[in-house]
Amino acid sequence: MSDLQTAHLSLRRPRLSHVPALFRFLGNPDAMRHTHVDLTLRDCRRRIAVHERFRRRDGCAPWTVAEKASGGIIGWGGLYHDPFDRRWGVEVGYAFHPDVWGRGYATELVTASLKLADEVLALPEVWAFAQPDNAGSRRVLEKTGFAEIRFVPEMGRILYRREGVA
Repeated sequence: MSDLQTAHLSLRRPRLSHVPALFRFLGNPDAMRHTHVDLTLRDCRRRIAVHERFRRRDGCAPWTVAEKASGGIIGWGGLYHDPFDRRWGVEVGYAFHPDVWGRGYATELVTASLKLADEVLALPEVWAFAQPDNAGSRRVLEKTGFAEIRFVPEMGRILYRREGVA
């Protein structure tokens, strides 16, 4: 999976040099209150490294997301197999710095990810999760064609599915 450009975002493979900027939000308990928070820079580095190993095998993994206008790193996300729970298949996920919440960047990232899923990877489906109280993420998933499947009690999250167009 190569780097991509969207209207407002540059999506590129993470590098170790990105870790300090990514940790500003991936290590922020408030920003990550709906998902896993990295407690240390080392944890963040490990998260990136694990996903990059899977990118080589699976053809997809989250990107570092930079805002085109500023060039600053503002997010992390895309298609991936969860390295710790692979039973769901390919998922889409994302996290953004709170300073850019509400600008439509998550929708733009998910849309680009789904285009890749359909046109390059020819995936039959893509999965996603959102906590019930995460209204923003739930709206993003619904806007981009995901359907709510069920609540997964052991995860405390709602499972979403989007069928491929291939």
